[in-house]
Amino acid sequence: MCKSIIILGIESSCDDTSAAIIKNGKKLSNIIGSQKIHEKYGGVVPELASRAHQQNIVPVVHQAIKESGINKNQISAVAFTRGPGLLGSLLVGVSFAKSFGLALGIPIIDVNHMHGHILAHFIKEKNKIYNPPKFPFLCLTVSGGHTQIVKVNDYLDFELIGETIDDAAGEAFDKSAKTLGMKYPGGPLIDKYAQNGNPYAFTFGIPKVDGLNFSFSGLKTSILYFIQKNLKENPNFITHNLEDICSSIQHSIINILINKLEKASEQTRINEVAIAGGVSANSGLRKRLKQMEKTHNWKTYIPPFSYCTDNAAMIAITGYYKYLNNEFCSQEITANARLKL
Repeated sequence: MCKSIIILGIESSCDDTSAAIIKNGKKLSNIIGSQKIHEKYGGVVPELASRAHQQNIVPVVHQAIKESGINKNQISAVAFTRGPGLLGSLLVGVSFAKSFGLALGIPIIDVNHMHGHILAHFIKEKNKIYNPPKFPFLCLTVSGGHTQIVKVNDYLDFELIGETIDDAAGEAFDKSAKTLGMKYPGGPLIDKYAQNGNPYAFTFGIPKVDGLNFSFSGLKTSILYFIQKNLKENPNFITHNLEDICSSIQHSIINILINKLEKASEQTRINEVAIAGGVSANSGLRKRLKQMEKTHNWKTYIPPFSYCTDNAAMIAITGYYKYLNNEFCSQEITANARLKL
């Protein structure tokens, strides 16, 4: 009988402290400790985030191991997010993983956070149908910090074919929500109100970017000026039109994403298409992608909500495939806040 491969995953790139256990590709546990402290500041405060990670890392890892039903001495390796992300936050996870691996005498595996989002599609779960994308496939990774189109040739073979040249789609959602006076994180709130609004009620400036790259800074500015102008004319403009505003903003962002994805599919002749990252939880994007199955004959893959936001299961599954490929790192490894795909 083949030896079981058990990976402990550690994720601490931003404001969620997470630990997970993956056994032979199947999730046994996935614990996430969220940080509520950032809500009153309207965004993540890096120093506060790293302090909270220090408080959360031990109990979160303990809970992940306990819930998985395994003993820590059964763990084959520790996978951790090396980057990209907030440096102070990353340092907590990297340091813990190195210490844990050293104490147990097991290898450590560095993982690119964006690789993790993509490979979340390959996490097996008990009593759930396993239907991952087939290689090669296109993956639109959309989050607060990244917007990319990746051609995935194999588990560890990624080709970046398009990315944002300025701001990310998730940031466009959150900054627009802030302009509307919503609490952080505002992206999910825009999605909530958008569902009852008219997506064609208002139009905004759409950036023209060559190739498969994205731009969202111009759209953000267009939305800001639109809101300011209308508030001068009617102080109650947001209150009276909130659902239509949110629906129009969401429609604009999704249009930019889908148009580029459509172009990527045409150029590569790949119709296996997946989404990943925090914005992949957006109901409008998920619905639009499913529509493309009918209009463009795509086969689409949408991750469960639990794997859209930052989590350690996606880091553990990436670590699992790197373990199979004997891709380990040394104790000299350091965090890299700007790690490239």
